[in-house]
Amino acid sequence: MRVFITAGAAGIGRAYARAFLNMGAQVAVTDIDREALIAFRAEYPKALAIEANVTDEPAIAGAVNQAAEAFRGLDVVCANAGTGGPAGPLETLDVAEWRACIDVNLTGAFLTAKYAIPHLRAGENPLLLFTSSSAGLFGYPGRGPYNAAKWALTGMTKTLAMELGQDGIRVNAIAPGAVEGDRMERVLAAEATAHNRPVEEMRQQYVKGVSMRAWVTAEDIAATALFLASPAARRISGQVIPVDGHTETLAP
Repeated sequence: MRVFITAGAAGIGRAYARAFLNMGAQVAVTDIDREALIAFRAEYPKALAIEANVTDEPAIAGAVNQAAEAFRGLDVVCANAGTGGPAGPLETLDVAEWRACIDVNLTGAFLTAKYAIPHLRAGENPLLLFTSSSAGLFGYPGRGPYNAAKWALTGMTKTLAMELGQDGIRVNAIAPGAVEGDRMERVLAAEATAHNRPVEEMRQQYVKGVSMRAWVTAEDIAATALFLASPAARRISGQVIPVDGHTETLAP
Protein backbone atom coordinates (compact mmCIF):
# COMPACT_ATOMS: atom_id res chain seq x y z
CA MET A 1 0.00 0.00 0.00
CA ARG A 2 1.28 3.47 -0.95
CA VAL A 3 0.13 6.28 1.32
CA PHE A 4 0.41 10.08 1.20
CA ILE A 5 -0.49 12.16 4.29
CA THR A 6 -0.59 15.93 4.72
CA ALA A 7 0.33 17.40 8.11
CA GLY A 8 1.80 14.00 8.83
CA ALA A 9 4.69 14.87 11.13
CA ALA A 10 2.62 15.43 14.27
CA GLY A 11 -0.76 14.80 15.86
CA ILE A 12 -3.36 12.79 13.97
CA GLY A 13 -1.24 12.76 10.82
CA ARG A 14 1.70 11.23 12.66
CA ALA A 15 -0.63 8.58 14.12
CA TYR A 16 -1.83 7.84 10.58
CA ALA A 17 1.76 7.49 9.39
CA ARG A 18 2.75 5.25 12.29
CA ALA A 19 -0.27 2.98 11.78
CA PHE A 20 0.30 2.57 8.05
CA LEU A 21 4.06 2.04 8.49
CA ASN A 22 3.40 -0.62 11.12
CA MET A 23 1.29 -2.58 8.65
CA GLY A 24 4.06 -2.43 6.06
CA ALA A 25 2.88 0.44 3.84
CA GLN A 26 5.09 2.88 1.99
CA VAL A 27 4.37 6.26 3.53
CA ALA A 28 5.07 9.86 2.52
CA VAL A 29 4.17 12.78 4.77
CA THR A 30 4.20 16.52 4.24
CA ASP A 31 4.24 19.18 6.92
CA ILE A 32 4.84 22.90 7.22
CA ASP A 33 6.64 22.43 10.56
CA ARG A 34 10.31 21.88 9.79
CA GLU A 35 11.23 20.82 13.33
CA ALA A 36 8.43 18.25 13.40
CA LEU A 37 9.64 16.88 10.07
CA ILE A 38 13.18 16.52 11.39
CA ALA A 39 11.89 14.58 14.39
CA PHE A 40 9.68 12.45 12.14
CA ARG A 41 12.58 11.58 9.82
CA ALA A 42 14.68 10.55 12.80
CA GLU A 43 11.98 8.22 14.11
CA TYR A 44 10.81 6.86 10.75
CA PRO A 45 13.79 6.87 8.37
CA LYS A 46 12.02 4.58 5.88
CA ALA A 47 9.25 7.11 5.30
CA LEU A 48 9.41 10.01 2.85
CA ALA A 49 9.11 13.38 4.59
CA ILE A 50 8.53 16.53 2.51
CA GLU A 51 8.26 20.12 3.69
CA ALA A 52 5.22 21.68 2.04
CA ASN A 53 2.40 24.11 2.79
CA VAL A 54 -0.98 22.73 1.65
CA THR A 55 -2.14 26.22 0.68
CA ASP A 56 0.80 26.63 -1.73
CA GLU A 57 -0.39 25.05 -4.97
CA PRO A 58 3.01 24.40 -6.57
CA ALA A 59 4.38 23.03 -3.29
CA ILE A 60 1.56 20.56 -2.66
CA ALA A 61 1.44 19.53 -6.32
CA GLY A 62 5.17 18.86 -6.18
CA ALA A 63 4.90 16.88 -2.95
CA VAL A 64 2.10 14.65 -4.30
CA ASN A 65 4.01 14.00 -7.50
CA GLN A 66 7.26 13.35 -5.63
CA ALA A 67 5.58 10.70 -3.50
CA ALA A 68 3.85 9.11 -6.47
CA GLU A 69 7.12 8.96 -8.37
CA ALA A 70 9.00 7.47 -5.41
CA PHE A 71 6.33 4.81 -4.81
CA ARG A 72 5.30 4.35 -8.45
CA GLY A 73 1.77 5.37 -7.62
CA LEU A 74 -0.55 6.11 -4.70
CA ASP A 75 -3.34 4.05 -3.13
CA VAL A 76 -4.36 6.13 -0.10
CA VAL A 77 -4.26 9.90 0.23
CA CYS A 78 -5.07 11.45 3.61
CA ALA A 79 -5.85 15.17 3.29
CA ASN A 80 -5.31 15.78 6.97
CA ALA A 81 -3.95 19.31 7.30
CA GLY A 82 -6.03 21.69 9.38
CA THR A 83 -5.94 24.61 11.77
CA GLY A 84 -8.24 25.67 14.58
CA GLY A 85 -8.55 29.24 13.38
CA PRO A 86 -9.66 32.21 15.49
CA ALA A 87 -12.12 31.98 18.38
CA GLY A 88 -14.83 34.46 19.25
CA PRO A 89 -18.19 35.81 18.07
CA LEU A 90 -18.31 36.12 14.29
CA GLU A 91 -18.66 39.91 14.23
CA THR A 92 -15.41 40.27 16.19
CA LEU A 93 -13.27 38.19 13.83
CA ASP A 94 -10.70 39.55 11.42
CA VAL A 95 -11.30 38.68 7.76
CA ALA A 96 -7.63 37.74 7.28
CA GLU A 97 -7.91 35.18 10.08
CA TRP A 98 -11.15 33.87 8.53
CA ARG A 99 -9.47 33.44 5.16
CA ALA A 100 -6.41 31.76 6.66
CA CYS A 101 -8.60 29.20 8.46
CA ILE A 102 -10.67 28.43 5.36
CA ASP A 103 -7.50 28.29 3.24
CA VAL A 104 -5.82 25.59 5.33
CA ASN A 105 -8.87 23.50 6.21
CA LEU A 106 -10.73 23.64 2.90
CA THR A 107 -8.51 24.92 0.10
CA GLY A 108 -5.64 22.75 1.31
CA ALA A 109 -7.90 19.68 1.11
CA PHE A 110 -9.05 20.73 -2.37
CA LEU A 111 -5.47 21.14 -3.63
CA THR A 112 -4.39 17.82 -2.15
CA ALA A 113 -7.32 16.07 -3.80
CA LYS A 114 -6.81 17.87 -7.12
CA TYR A 115 -3.28 16.60 -7.56
CA ALA A 116 -3.81 13.19 -5.97
CA ILE A 117 -6.81 12.09 -8.03
CA PRO A 118 -4.88 11.27 -11.24
CA HIS A 119 -2.56 9.00 -9.26
CA LEU A 120 -5.41 7.37 -7.32
CA ARG A 121 -7.15 6.37 -10.55
CA ALA A 122 -4.36 3.84 -11.08
CA GLY A 123 -4.22 2.79 -7.41
CA GLU A 124 -5.26 -0.43 -5.71
CA ASN A 125 -8.53 -0.06 -3.74
CA PRO A 126 -7.93 3.70 -3.86
CA LEU A 127 -9.09 5.93 -1.03
CA LEU A 128 -9.16 9.71 -0.65
CA LEU A 129 -9.64 10.43 3.06
CA PHE A 130 -10.35 13.84 4.55
CA THR A 131 -9.89 14.70 8.21
CA SER A 132 -13.01 16.63 9.14
CA SER A 133 -14.31 17.21 12.68
CA SER A 134 -17.37 16.82 14.85
CA ALA A 135 -17.47 20.60 14.34
CA GLY A 136 -18.69 19.76 10.83
CA LEU A 137 -21.73 17.99 12.25
CA PHE A 138 -23.04 20.60 14.71
CA GLY A 139 -23.27 24.33 15.18
CA TYR A 140 -20.22 25.62 17.03
CA PRO A 141 -20.64 29.06 18.65
CA GLY A 142 -17.43 31.04 18.79
CA ARG A 143 -15.66 28.95 16.12
CA GLY A 144 -17.36 30.13 12.93
CA PRO A 145 -14.47 29.82 10.43
CA TYR A 146 -13.48 26.34 11.56
CA ASN A 147 -17.12 25.23 11.67
CA ALA A 148 -17.79 26.55 8.16
CA ALA A 149 -14.69 24.87 6.72
CA LYS A 150 -15.50 21.48 8.23
CA TRP A 151 -19.12 21.60 7.04
CA ALA A 152 -17.78 22.38 3.57
CA LEU A 153 -15.58 19.28 3.74
CA THR A 154 -18.72 17.19 4.14
CA GLY A 155 -20.07 18.57 0.87
CA MET A 156 -16.76 18.02 -0.88
CA THR A 157 -16.57 14.44 0.40
CA LYS A 158 -20.01 13.54 -0.92
CA THR A 159 -19.55 15.37 -4.22
CA LEU A 160 -16.15 13.80 -4.94
CA ALA A 161 -17.51 10.36 -4.05
CA MET A 162 -20.09 10.86 -6.82
CA GLU A 163 -17.55 12.23 -9.28
CA LEU A 164 -14.96 9.52 -8.69
CA GLY A 165 -17.03 6.44 -7.96
CA GLN A 166 -16.98 5.31 -11.57
CA ASP A 167 -13.18 5.31 -11.36
CA GLY A 168 -13.27 3.03 -8.33
CA ILE A 169 -11.99 5.76 -6.01
CA ARG A 170 -13.67 5.89 -2.62
CA VAL A 171 -13.92 9.23 -0.83
CA ASN A 172 -14.65 9.43 2.88
CA ALA A 173 -14.04 11.70 5.85
CA ILE A 174 -13.34 10.98 9.49
CA ALA A 175 -14.87 13.44 11.97
CA PRO A 176 -12.84 13.35 15.18
CA GLY A 177 -14.22 14.80 18.37
CA ALA A 178 -11.95 16.39 20.95
CA VAL A 179 -8.60 14.63 20.49
CA GLU A 180 -6.05 14.48 23.29
CA GLY A 181 -2.88 16.40 22.49
CA ASP A 182 -1.18 19.75 22.03
CA ARG A 183 -3.59 21.02 19.40
CA MET A 184 -6.64 20.58 21.62
CA GLU A 185 -4.81 22.31 24.45
CA ARG A 186 -4.28 25.31 22.16
CA VAL A 187 -7.97 25.28 21.23
CA LEU A 188 -8.96 25.23 24.90
CA ALA A 189 -6.65 28.14 25.65
CA ALA A 190 -8.04 30.19 22.76
CA GLU A 191 -11.65 29.50 23.72
CA ALA A 192 -11.00 30.19 27.39
CA THR A 193 -9.57 33.58 26.44
CA ALA A 194 -12.41 34.35 24.01
CA HIS A 195 -15.08 33.52 26.60
CA ASN A 196 -13.18 34.79 29.66
CA ARG A 197 -13.43 31.43 31.40
CA PRO A 198 -10.83 29.15 33.00
CA VAL A 199 -9.21 26.54 30.75
CA GLU A 200 -10.17 23.72 33.10
CA GLU A 201 -13.82 24.80 33.00
CA MET A 202 -13.73 24.65 29.21
CA ARG A 203 -12.12 21.20 29.34
CA GLN A 204 -14.81 19.82 31.62
CA GLN A 205 -17.56 21.28 29.45
CA TYR A 206 -16.15 19.47 26.42
CA VAL A 207 -15.96 16.18 28.34
CA LYS A 208 -19.55 16.56 29.58
CA GLY A 209 -20.70 17.02 25.98
CA VAL A 210 -19.55 13.49 25.06
CA SER A 211 -21.71 10.45 25.82
CA MET A 212 -18.69 8.33 26.75
CA ARG A 213 -17.34 11.14 28.96
CA ALA A 214 -13.88 10.86 27.44
CA TRP A 215 -11.84 12.36 24.63
CA VAL A 216 -10.53 10.26 21.79
CA THR A 217 -6.89 9.68 20.92
CA ALA A 218 -5.03 10.10 17.65
CA GLU A 219 -4.64 6.32 17.64
CA ASP A 220 -8.43 5.93 17.66
CA ILE A 221 -8.59 8.05 14.51
CA ALA A 222 -5.74 6.14 12.85
CA ALA A 223 -7.44 2.79 13.52
CA THR A 224 -10.49 4.02 11.62
CA ALA A 225 -8.29 5.19 8.75
CA LEU A 226 -6.73 1.71 8.52
CA PHE A 227 -10.18 0.16 8.33
CA LEU A 228 -11.33 2.55 5.61
CA ALA A 229 -8.18 1.78 3.60
CA SER A 230 -8.73 -1.96 3.89
CA PRO A 231 -10.63 -4.30 1.54
CA ALA A 232 -13.27 -4.62 4.28
CA ALA A 233 -14.35 -1.06 3.46
CA ARG A 234 -14.29 -1.40 -0.32
CA ARG A 235 -17.96 -0.38 -0.66
CA ILE A 236 -17.89 2.50 1.82
CA SER A 237 -17.79 5.86 0.06
CA GLY A 238 -19.27 9.32 0.47
CA GLN A 239 -19.44 8.92 4.24
CA VAL A 240 -18.44 11.15 7.14
CA ILE A 241 -17.62 8.85 10.03
CA PRO A 242 -17.54 10.37 13.54
CA VAL A 243 -14.92 9.02 15.93
CA ASP A 244 -15.84 11.07 18.97
CA GLY A 245 -17.35 8.93 21.71
CA HIS A 246 -20.71 10.36 20.53
CA THR A 247 -20.56 14.12 20.76
CA GLU A 248 -23.83 15.52 22.11
CA THR A 249 -22.91 19.20 22.28
CA LEU A 250 -19.88 21.32 21.47
CA ALA A 251 -18.51 23.87 23.92
CA PRO A 252 -19.00 26.62 24.85
